[in-house]
Amino acid sequence: MNLRKRTWEIVEVAKRGDTASRTFDIAILSLIFLNVIAVIVGSVQSVQKRWGTFLDVFKIVSVIVFTVEYVARLWSCTVARRFAGRIRGRVRFALQAMSIIDLLAILPFYLPFFGIDLRSLRVLRLLRVLRVAKVGRYYSSLNLIKRVVQSKKEELVLTSAVMGLLLVVSSSLVYYCENAAQPEKFTSIPATMWWAVATLTTVGYGDMCPVTLLGKFFASIIAILGIGMFVLPTGILGAGFVEEIQKSKKPARTCPHCGKELP
Repeated sequence: MNLRKRTWEIVEVAKRGDTASRTFDIAILSLIFLNVIAVIVGSVQSVQKRWGTFLDVFKIVSVIVFTVEYVARLWSCTVARRFAGRIRGRVRFALQAMSIIDLLAILPFYLPFFGIDLRSLRVLRLLRVLRVAKVGRYYSSLNLIKRVVQSKKEELVLTSAVMGLLLVVSSSLVYYCENAAQPEKFTSIPATMWWAVATLTTVGYGDMCPVTLLGKFFASIIAILGIGMFVLPTGILGAGFVEEIQKSKKPARTCPHCGKELP
């Protein structure tokens, strides 16, 4: 069998009966979860002091494995029809969402070798957590979420726009009501947006509270509207999940004569 084709079969999600590919999938999934655990426990100072060397070695080994996996996918992807072409096919593959995640998961390790100081780009270290997103390649349930969001993107964009408009209006109203009474808290409309977000999401931290009668009146209305606004995207996503699940269910085969379900 062609080496490139067999490599692609192994690195892709295993088909039924392909032991080598199934073993590879399990190994990569295990490594992903171990990496996420390592990132989490590595943020604990006492663990870092005691096991820092081990965690660093584990990180290097993991990066090597993930790099080999990425290169193997990039090298063998041209056997798939949708990625046909030595250059164009590989570029198309590299621009896939999962391929970008694969690259971002290993990118922070190599940047210092190109003279980029990660001390000034600390946020890039958090890209290691993106390794958990790699499991989306192996779990159909995560792909279901993606399909739901894609099918309902227009409705979600519309509700997001309405929520954004409500955020601006509510923060503006409360700012003009409270600025004179609490100039140290409601300093500007952008600063008041923090209060609006906390209120619309029904969190209500209490660090910024209206004290004027008019401010309390508008705040009460905004809090009630916030509950209703968050029901909309929940309902949209719920309906989307039901539709996608119904689509995934194959219609039962029935006997044309007696109507009983066939095995």
